[in-house]
Formats: sequence, C-alpha cells, structure tokens
Amino acid sequence: MLQKIARFVFFNFVIRPIIHIYLGVRIKHRDRLPLKGPAIIAANHNSHLDAMVLLTIFRRRLSRKLRPVAAADYFLRNKFLAWFALKVIGIIPLSRNVRAGSTDPLELCHQALKNRDILIIFPEGSRGEAERLSRFKSGIAHLARKHPYIPVIPVFLHGLGKALPKGEFLIVPFYCDVVVGEPIFGEALPEKNDFMDALEKGMSGLATEIKVPEWD
Repeated sequence: MLQKIARFVFFNFVIRPIIHIYLGVRIKHRDRLPLKGPAIIAANHNSHLDAMVLLTIFRRRLSRKLRPVAAADYFLRNKFLAWFALKVIGIIPLSRNVRAGSTDPLELCHQALKNRDILIIFPEGSRGEAERLSRFKSGIAHLARKHPYIPVIPVFLHGLGKALPKGEFLIVPFYCDVVVGEPIFGEALPEKNDFMDALEKGMSGLATEIKVPEWD
C-alpha cells in the first residue's frame, strides 16, 4: 500500500507538474507511442530528467507497465535510493560491470518483456555531453534479437541536457522536445551491425526535426 501511495504522489504531484508545467514538453508523433506492451523505447540520454519525461508522456493506465533500465551501481548504492528506484519509479537495475561467464545482464529485461512491460532504455549507456549524441552500445541489439517481434521505438529528446545537466541539481526551465520514431524490429535486422546502423540512422533522422546533431 505504501508503495502504491508513494508512486501515485510522486508521479502525479511531483514529476508531472515539474515536467509539464515548470518545463513544458512538445511531443511530435505521439501516435507512434505503443498503446500496450511489450515494447522497447530507445532514447538518447543527457539528463536524469530523461526517464522522468518518458514516464509522463504515456497514458496514465500504462504507468505500472513502464520500466526504465538504469545503472545498478548508481541507483542501488544505498537502501533508501534502492527502495525508491525499484518500488516507486520501477527501474530494472542493470550492472555496468559484466564479467565473463556471469549470468545474462539482460535477464531482468527479458523477464519484463515476457510480462508485457514497456522498457525504457538509453543505449548510450550513461549521460553524455549536453545536447550531443554518443555512439550506442550494442546491448539493445542483443535484446532485439532475443525478442525479434517486439518493436524497438527510437525517441529523440532535446533540451533536457540544458534543463538538468550531468552533475547539476537545480532544474532550469528549458522547454523539452520529444520526437517519436517508427518502430524497428529485430526480425528484419538480425545482424547486430545492421540493427545498430538502423537505430542510429533513425535517431539522427528524428534529431533533424529539431536540429542536426553531432555524433561523438
């Protein structure tokens, strides 16, 4: 019960007012967002606000199915933050230090997709330089190959790297743009390099609707 109350209060009285009133969000191609799971949202990553924005642009009835994939070493570093991240935000913790012979680091993601959840993934791996795209890591290609019929939907975010840059704690009221792309399927692109090329080209195409990005 405490978990449900905390989640309701956090999303409806903290996050939504900050994102949609204090910042403001412009969304292009909202109709491309999935109406149900399973699905994978692949977004660029410049700010801790990225996941919060993505969690608020879906219909409220889907809130319990939205699962951001986040770094375990950051969000599980103390008991309170771990409880908040896991129980209130609903993250899927992902280890960034994978050893040879260890269990599949994406196992929790596989389970979530089987549960018809909507994953929110940042293929860059960590927050990059504000308003610049960094090269994507290939873990998402392995996920798409394992679930070839589940749509991977690229989403380009712009403005949040200025609203809350890496290392800052004060939110500045910059308008945020969200551009939703067409789905990509692992079935059509079984080769890792082909899938990654398609995803990066798709993201670049979305970015040109706002500006022309530079890839690191």
